[in-house]
Amino acid sequence: MKNIPHQVEYGQSVINFSLQFSDRKTVAISVHPDCQVIVAAPNEADLSKVQELVHKRARWIQKQQQYFQQFLPRTPAKSYVSGETHLYLGRQYRIKLVTADKPSFKLSGGHLIIHHSNPSLSSNVEGILYSWYRERAEQKFRERFKLCLSKFPSKPSIVMPEEQELHIRKMKSRWGSYAPSGRLTLNLELIKAPIECIDYVIAHELCHAIYPHHGPKFYRLLETVMPDYSTRKAKLELVLS
Repeated sequence: MKNIPHQVEYGQSVINFSLQFSDRKTVAISVHPDCQVIVAAPNEADLSKVQELVHKRARWIQKQQQYFQQFLPRTPAKSYVSGETHLYLGRQYRIKLVTADKPSFKLSGGHLIIHHSNPSLSSNVEGILYSWYRERAEQKFRERFKLCLSKFPSKPSIVMPEEQELHIRKMKSRWGSYAPSGRLTLNLELIKAPIECIDYVIAHELCHAIYPHHGPKFYRLLETVMPDYSTRKAKLELVLS
C-alpha cells in the first residue's frame, strides 16, 4: 500500500502524516510507536476533508507522539574501549580488555572483562559484548515474562500462551511490541535496564493482548497488574535516556 506524504498546520506546529487509500468506508488515524502518523482513507475520499479531520485530531496526535517519545532509545554511541562503562540490569560496569588467544567474556565485580586476540579493534569487543547481552536477555526476559503473565487477572484471555517463543531484537523506535498474532517482541537494549523496568515493558505489551490501544480500559488493566507502572516508566526513561 503506497504511503503519500502530506501535512497540515496546527497552531505554530506542523502535523506530518502518510496517507493510504484503500477499499474502506471510513478514515482512520493512527500514531505508531516511532511517532509516525498514518491516515487510512477510502479510495474516493476528498483530500481536503481528510486534512480537515487530521487538523481536528491534531491535539490527540501530538499527545500520542509525546507519549511514544518517552520510549525512544537515546543511548549515545559507544567506543568499546577499556574504561568505558556499559549498563547491565541498571548497573554500570567498566570494560576491561585483555589480549588472549581465545575470545571470551566474564562479568566480575564491577567489570566486563573481555578477552580477544585483537581487543584494540572495537568491532571485536562490540561483537563479544553483543553476544553476551543477547544470551542474558534470552534467559532474563523469559524469566520475567512468566512472572509478569502470572499477575494478570484474566490470563486465559491473553492471546500469547506461556510456551510461545519470545522474540528479542534491536529496535530503533520502541522498547517492545505486541502483534495481534500473539508475537511479543522486546528490544535487546532492555537488558541494560533495571528488572522493574523490564517488567514494566513486558506488562505494558501484554496489556495490548487484551486492549490494542491506550484507552482508559488499557490503563486500568495496567494499573491492576502493576500499580506503580508510572514510576517504573519514569525510571526506564531516566536510565536509558
